[in-house]
Amino acid sequence: MPETTPRGLTGLAFGGDYNPEQWPESVWQEDVRLMREAGVTMVSAGIFSWALLEPAPGTYDFGWLDRLLDLLHENGIRVDLGTPTVAPPAWFYRAHPEALPVTAEGVRYEFGSRAAICHSNADYRAAAANITTRLAERYGNHPALALWHVHNEYGVPVSACYCESCAAHFRRWLATTYGTVDAVNEAWGTAFWGQRYAGFDQINPPRVTPTVGNPAQALDYRRFADATMRENFTAERDILHRLSPGVPVTTNFMTALSQCDSVDYWAWGREVDLVTNDHYLITDGRRTHVNLAMAADLTRSVAGGAPWLLLEHSTSGVNWQPRNPAKAPGQMARNSLAHVARGSEGAMFFQWRQSRRGAEKFHSAMLPHGGTDTRVWREVVGLGASLDSLTPIRGTRTEADVAMVWDWHSWWAQNLQWRPSEDHDPRERADAFYETLYDRHLTVDFAHPEADLSAYPLVVVPALYLTTQAAGNNLREYVERGGTLVVSYFSGIVDEHDAVHEGAYPGPLRDVLGLTVEEFSPLLAGERVRITGPDGHELTGDVWTEFVVPRGAEPVWTYADGLTAGRPAVTRHRLGEGTAWYVSTRLGAEGLDAVLGRAAQDARITPRADLPRDVEVVRRTGESGTYLFAVNHTASDTKVPLDAHGTEVLTGERAAGRLAVPAGAVRVVRLDD
Repeated sequence: MPETTPRGLTGLAFGGDYNPEQWPESVWQEDVRLMREAGVTMVSAGIFSWALLEPAPGTYDFGWLDRLLDLLHENGIRVDLGTPTVAPPAWFYRAHPEALPVTAEGVRYEFGSRAAICHSNADYRAAAANITTRLAERYGNHPALALWHVHNEYGVPVSACYCESCAAHFRRWLATTYGTVDAVNEAWGTAFWGQRYAGFDQINPPRVTPTVGNPAQALDYRRFADATMRENFTAERDILHRLSPGVPVTTNFMTALSQCDSVDYWAWGREVDLVTNDHYLITDGRRTHVNLAMAADLTRSVAGGAPWLLLEHSTSGVNWQPRNPAKAPGQMARNSLAHVARGSEGAMFFQWRQSRRGAEKFHSAMLPHGGTDTRVWREVVGLGASLDSLTPIRGTRTEADVAMVWDWHSWWAQNLQWRPSEDHDPRERADAFYETLYDRHLTVDFAHPEADLSAYPLVVVPALYLTTQAAGNNLREYVERGGTLVVSYFSGIVDEHDAVHEGAYPGPLRDVLGLTVEEFSPLLAGERVRITGPDGHELTGDVWTEFVVPRGAEPVWTYADGLTAGRPAVTRHRLGEGTAWYVSTRLGAEGLDAVLGRAAQDARITPRADLPRDVEVVRRTGESGTYLFAVNHTASDTKVPLDAHGTEVLTGERAAGRLAVPAGAVRVVRLDD
């Protein structure tokens, strides 16, 4: 079995992307001295260095990288070494312009950015394998090497190409996936609009058409594009495993739903030795720490609950959003430790030294333009000390309370054109349900819809438009065996080929929910409906309503107005030993809290009314003990109840009864055995 922890790293990972090629070598000694001062334990290097390592075809210059790795090793700093295949050199594109990707509109991108790659291109694949082989042969046993870092952020900014190479590759993929063209016709429903194919050679990528194209074809193309990127990753990974045994191989994910929608991370999580993630705060007016927690929980879940590694985030502001505010004092450490609470084995940044040139020169870094006499630098040094004191948590696992079902294939399918309402956004529902659970101080695991759910008293399904029969059976069995399930509207609608399930909506979820849906009735922009419930408790829905027919389920809230007036809006169905809830409209925060509160009662989950809003409490448990993380995102000091005595790891103080957590601070208590 491949190793899953960075080789030779004895503490938590702390450091960042190191790009010394941007600086004269005279700066390197200063960099390493300051890394030691900050407590840096590992840096990522070489990720964008192909043009320097191979300045001309077949001509190599490894001297500078030799000196860099030796210098880092001499100073006790481990290296996450990149294969630079995200950025082929200009000479490569000059020789192989067809390796540049083509849009669905037929426009070929130009060289001059990053990740401009047709992943089906044979010349790219050969060149990537060659440079990876050269690196592995030279550095596979280097004493500084801790981790191999393949490519960079697959799927961003380009995942799919629509060129002729991709068309040929797509046809081969279809032949392997379906066997015959008749099977493709059946899966895609090509009888509609006379799209039937007589041979694979007639099939092209879903390029621009006069009106909406075949949705099943578009869905399969997203699967194909994702699988093609993954083929390229595994090709490099296998080279590294062969030539550099014992060193884990990864690539940095971007699991946050706000950052990447083109990668099926359930599939990718099975291919890496160590799951790593990049996360950046999206400053869109939302509570950014909730998005952070959600991304960390999702990353941990992709890792199967095992520890993972935050490979990139920012010390302060980024540079690629419309508005890029700085982080508040203390926020960098709080963000970092919140990731650690939810399973990360460290906190890495983009990047070590702030660039003077290029597209990201205004992106914050560990060592800012202003140098060491800056707030950011002082906070970096403080964070390094904190992470060093948290070394004993390595290998412990985050404890979850509930699960949320999520499937990238369903997200892809639902976001295709011509759906009942453009206002229904599956990501928005996932965010909303997660935020409600977060505000109830529940730690969330994410789960594939066909995964084993038996460990969770409560499972939430915020958006599962594409539901396989196997997933439907899985959810039914979960409830029958005593679980509590909450399902949101427009779930259970189509199968894996975007074909509506036979019979009434919601297809394979009819039995578990104890109802059918006769018709969708999306609302117009700005329209709202009132729904009345227990003890006259009134809620408000918008965007969506449905004509629900109970078939065993009991109405709990009922539409009070609109076309669906008098019909059930929220239902509860007892099945076997468990309970299934259905929500047929879009509820806001108050409504979701009311429904999830009642579902939590069914699941016998005790509410945490003793914790303030925006104070999160998360536990990590393992052989070294149980660690309680208390993260205070508020501007007020608070106290967190403790159910056992312990020692606060960051301060060394004893803790009992109620743990004092200052405004904006983090406290970590190792509970007594």
